[in-house]
Amino acid sequence: MPKPTPAPPTLPIDRVGEIARPVVVAGADYPSGSLQPLHSHRRAQLLFGLAGMMQVVTQDGAWVVPPQHAVWIPSGREHLSRMLLPVTTCSAFVEPEHAPRQAQTCQVLEVPPLLRELLIEATRIDPLYAPNSREEDLMRLLLAEIGRAREIPVHVPLPQEEKLGALCRSFMMAPSIRSRPGEWAEQLHTSERSFNRRFLAQTGMGFQQWRLRACIVNAISRLALGHSVTVIAYDLGYERPAAFSTMFRKMTGHVPSAHPAALGAVRRSR
Repeated sequence: MPKPTPAPPTLPIDRVGEIARPVVVAGADYPSGSLQPLHSHRRAQLLFGLAGMMQVVTQDGAWVVPPQHAVWIPSGREHLSRMLLPVTTCSAFVEPEHAPRQAQTCQVLEVPPLLRELLIEATRIDPLYAPNSREEDLMRLLLAEIGRAREIPVHVPLPQEEKLGALCRSFMMAPSIRSRPGEWAEQLHTSERSFNRRFLAQTGMGFQQWRLRACIVNAISRLALGHSVTVIAYDLGYERPAAFSTMFRKMTGHVPSAHPAALGAVRRSR
């Protein structure tokens, strides 16, 4: 049986803010490579990728959103969205005073089956749903489930400092666990100790923790594109794929082959 897909949005996204309801949900389809330039919403947004894969970038960092995951974007947070694969989305736009999450930066969230079905069903609801109705009850449950959703570690903070930020962006294109802070310090003409202090101050993370996070994000992106676990492991600098799989499971809760990004790639290939 085919999986249900969201109904088309009943109103343009730029009119969502006009609807006097705590939460409004709309669905949309985007082709691969499409870009929504830097923008913000008065409402908080839960952007769910029913299919495909997205990247969300803010001044604070970058988040990769695998299939069957969502990104929570706080109210007023400027962001751009890039579709790395064709994407079908469900977006829940939440009035700030009803926001079920208090994070000040974006979060990528797991979407369990109940939350998924609530989002899909909500796209079929008239945005002007009646108070004290089944539809309002569904929206209340939707907000509760958004608040309960588990965050996954796919945020890579980016430094504001120009030279360090350029090094980080370059590293994210081809990350490796073998990269050493001393190598970065040389490129910045500073001592390793000064570099480590500078990196922590700019990103809020130690270099090794940040390096591992960048490797995880890269791996998730490549799993979604159908790359093999073995090739990804070696490209990231691991001597044995098993060591990569252990690290990946510790960070994400899934072995690579069972991650939603990998499972989505398998489904698309059939």
